[in-house]
Amino acid sequence: SFFPQQNDNCRPLSLSGHVGFDSLPDQLVNKSINQGFCFNILCIGETGIGKSTLIDTLFNTSFDDRVSTHFQPNVRLRAQTYELQESNVRLKLTIVNTVGFGDQINKEDSYQPIVDYIDAQFEAYLQEELKIKRSLYNYHDTRIHVCLYFISPTGHSLKTLDLLTMKNLDSKVNIIPVIAKADTISKTELQKFKIKLMSELVSNGVQIYQFPTDDETISKINATMNGHLPFAVVGSGEEMKVGNKMVKVRQYPWGIVQVENENHCDFVKLREMLICTNMEDLREQTHARHYELYRRCKLEEMGFRDTGPENKPVSLQETYEAKRHEFFGELQRKEEEMRQMFVQRVKEKEAILKEAERELQAKFEHLKRLHQEERMKLEEKRKLLEDDMIAFNKRRTATELLQAQAFASTPSVSLKKDKDRKKDPGFRLELLCFDVRDHEFVNMQEQSEREKLE
Repeated sequence: SFFPQQNDNCRPLSLSGHVGFDSLPDQLVNKSINQGFCFNILCIGETGIGKSTLIDTLFNTSFDDRVSTHFQPNVRLRAQTYELQESNVRLKLTIVNTVGFGDQINKEDSYQPIVDYIDAQFEAYLQEELKIKRSLYNYHDTRIHVCLYFISPTGHSLKTLDLLTMKNLDSKVNIIPVIAKADTISKTELQKFKIKLMSELVSNGVQIYQFPTDDETISKINATMNGHLPFAVVGSGEEMKVGNKMVKVRQYPWGIVQVENENHCDFVKLREMLICTNMEDLREQTHARHYELYRRCKLEEMGFRDTGPENKPVSLQETYEAKRHEFFGELQRKEEEMRQMFVQRVKEKEAILKEAERELQAKFEHLKRLHQEERMKLEEKRKLLEDDMIAFNKRRTATELLQAQAFASTPSVSLKKDKDRKKDPGFRLELLCFDVRDHEFVNMQEQSEREKLE
C-alpha cells in the first residue's frame, strides 16, 4: 500500500486495495508489440566488400538484393523494406545500400548523395511534425538509425574517402565501423589494424557511436564492447555441420572460418550489440541527438528562436508574426527594387530606341541623298543616250540614201557580173563599198553635181 508523507496537517488514509500502476511497463510492452517496431540500417562500403552477405547473416535470412557492378557513373542509394517477425514481435526493417560507392575515378563528392539522402529523411519527418493534422503513429519512419561503415581489410590505414565520408556523417547518423572480410588478414595484423584505425579516427575528429554505459544492467558489457571497436566481421550464407549442429562457415583449402565463433571474428559481438542490446538506444539517439540537431538548425534558418533580444522567452505566435512582418517588409523592398529596376531598364530601352531612331534617320537621309545623286546621273545618261540615238538615226538615213543611189547608178555592172557568174562556176567574192558621210555634206555634193549638169 502507498502512504503519503505524514505531517501534522495530513490525515493518513489506508488504501482498500492494490493501486496497480506497477503494470505500466507491461502496458507499454503490449502497446509496442501491437504497434510493431521499425529499424533502418545504412550500409556504406565499396562494391563487393560483403555488405549484403553480412546483412543476410545478421538476420539469418536471404534478402533480395541485386548484384551491383563496378561501372556506376555515380553513387546512388537503394532502399528496400522487409517485414520480419520473431515470436510475436514484428519488425519493419529497411536496408539502404550504397551502389557504386568508391567505383568512380573522382571520389571527391562520393559522400554527398549519402548526406542528401539522410537529410531528406529528416526533412520528411520534420514536415510531418509541422502538419496541422499529424499522423506520426502510422508514419513510416525512414530516418537512418545506424550506419555500418565497411572498411577494406588492407591492414595499413584508412582511405581518404573513408575519413571524408565518416567526418561528414558523424553528426547525422550513428556510425559503427566494421572491418569487412576480416579472415583475409592474420590476428596479429588485425589487432594492429584496429588500433591504427581508432587512432586515425580520434586524430581526425570522427565521432563514432559509443555503446551507452549509463545503464547499470548493460554498462559493463557495453564498456567491454567499446574496446573491441571496430568490429572485425565475416559473413557467409554457407552452412556446414560442425559437431552436432549446423553453423555458418567460410571454407578454405586450409580449413574453415566459423562466423559465429568469437575466436574467429567479432560477428557475434556485432549482432548482440546491434540487435539484442542497443537497438532501442540507437533509435533514441537518432531522434534525440541527430534529428533534434537537424530540426534546430532548420528552424533557426527559418527564423524561429526560443528567446528574444533581451533573453526573454518568445512564443511561437510572436515569432511567426515577427517573421511574417519581416517577410512582407522584404517582399515590399524587393518589389520596390524590381520596380526601380524596371523603370531603369525602360529608360535604358528608350534611350537605346532613340539612338537607334537617330541612326536610322541618318541612314535614311544618306540613302535619300545617294538616291538623288544616282537619279541625276541616270538622267544625264538618258539624255546622252537620246542624243546618240538621234545622231544614229541621221547616219542611218544617210546610209540608206547612199545605198539607194549606189544601186541605181550601177545596173550594167550588175548584169555583166551576172553573165560572168553564169560562165564561171567557181567561187567569187563581191565587195560593195559605201562612203558614209555626213548628211549635210552629201546634200552639198548633190547640189554641186546638179549645177554642173545644168
